[in-house]
Amino acid sequence: MHWRKKWRPTPVFLPGESQGRGRAAVYGIAQSRTRLKRLSSSSSSSSREQPIFSTRAHVFQIDPNTKKNWVPTSKHAVTVSYFYDSTRNVYRIISLDGSKAIINSTITPNMTFTKTSQKFGQWADSRANTVYGLGFSSEHHLSKFAEKFQEFKEAARLAKEKSQEKMELTSTPSQESAGGDLQSPLTPESINGTDDERAPDMTQNSEPRPEPTQNALPFSHSSAISKHWEAELATLKGNNAKLTAALLESTANVKQWKQQLAAYQEEAERLHKRVTELECVSSQANAVHTHKTELNQTIQELEETLKVKEEEIERLKQEIDNARELQEQRDSLTQKLQEVEIRNKDLEGQLSDLEQRLEKSQNEQEAFRNNLKTLLEILDGKIFELTELRDNLAKLLERS
Repeated sequence: MHWRKKWRPTPVFLPGESQGRGRAAVYGIAQSRTRLKRLSSSSSSSSREQPIFSTRAHVFQIDPNTKKNWVPTSKHAVTVSYFYDSTRNVYRIISLDGSKAIINSTITPNMTFTKTSQKFGQWADSRANTVYGLGFSSEHHLSKFAEKFQEFKEAARLAKEKSQEKMELTSTPSQESAGGDLQSPLTPESINGTDDERAPDMTQNSEPRPEPTQNALPFSHSSAISKHWEAELATLKGNNAKLTAALLESTANVKQWKQQLAAYQEEAERLHKRVTELECVSSQANAVHTHKTELNQTIQELEETLKVKEEEIERLKQEIDNARELQEQRDSLTQKLQEVEIRNKDLEGQLSDLEQRLEKSQNEQEAFRNNLKTLLEILDGKIFELTELRDNLAKLLERS
C-alpha cells in the first residue's frame, strides 16, 4: 500500500495502552529492517567466485537406481558456467535452474570429461556420487567446453601439487612423526575432493574432511537466503498489522487529542491573561519578570507541544485519506467486477438463446430436406409412369 511506504519508524505516542503498543510495533519494524540489511550485506560479501566461461546446454544426471538411464534435470537449455575461487584456488562447474542449483561440481585432477557423441558429453563426480551429462546445440560448443574442462583440470592439478609442496615445507619433525593423527591443510581437494584424493601422509585414522563453508557455495545456499528473506517478510507483515492496529487506535483518539488541544489553547490564553494581570498588579518588578519568564517558557513548551500534536494529526489525516482512497478503489473494482459478472450472465443467456435458435433452425432444415426428398421420390415415380405411358403410346402408334 502506498501510505506504508511513507511510514517513518518514529514512535507514535498515544494515550493509555496504545502508546506502548505503537512503540513496540515501530521498534519491531526497525529491527526487521536492520536484519534485512545484515542479510543483504552478508550475501553480497559471500560472493568470492567469478564466472570465467559460460555456455548453454541441457543438463542430465544418471539415474541413481539403474545407473544406466539419463534423467533430465532441466526442462530447457540452461547456463552452465565455470567458476574460479581465487582465495581457495578452486574451479567449479555450476548451473542454476531458477534458484535451484542443478550442477555444483568441483573439478579435481582425477576427473575426466568424455564425449559420447557429437553433441553430448559427461563426467563423473565421486563427491556428489553421480554422473553429469550435458547436451549441446552444436559440436563446437561441446569441444569448447571439453577444452576448458581439460584446462581447468590441469590448473587444479598444479594447485594440488603446490599445496602439497607448501604442506611439506611447513611440516615440522613432530608433525611428521604424528602425521597419521593430523589433518591436511584446507586445500581445494580437502574441501571438495573425494576419498581417493587425500594427501599421501594421511592414514585411515585421520579426521573426516570439513564440509564446504557457506561462502564456498553461494549459489546452492540461495534457497536458504530466500527462506531468510521470506521469514523477514513475514515479520514485516506482522509489524505492519501491528502498525495498522496502532493507526486505528490513533484515529480513535484524534477526537480526544483535539479536546486536549482546545484545553491547551484555553490554558495558554488563561496564562497570557494571567501574565497581563501580574504585570499590571505586581509592584515587585524582579519577581514579576522572573514569573513572566517562567510563564513564557511554559507557553513556548505548550506551543511546541501543540505544534507536534498538530503535525501528528495532519499525518494521521493523510494516512486516513490514503486508506479511504484505497477503500474507494476496492469498492470501485468490486462494482466493476459485479458489472462484468452481470454482463457475463447476459452473454451466457444470449448464447443459450442463439444455441436454441440454431438447433431449431437445424431441425427445420432437416424437416425441409426430408420433405424435399419425399417430393423427389414422388416426382421420380410420376416421371417413370409418364415414360411407360409414352412407350406404350409409341408401341400403339407403331402397331397401327
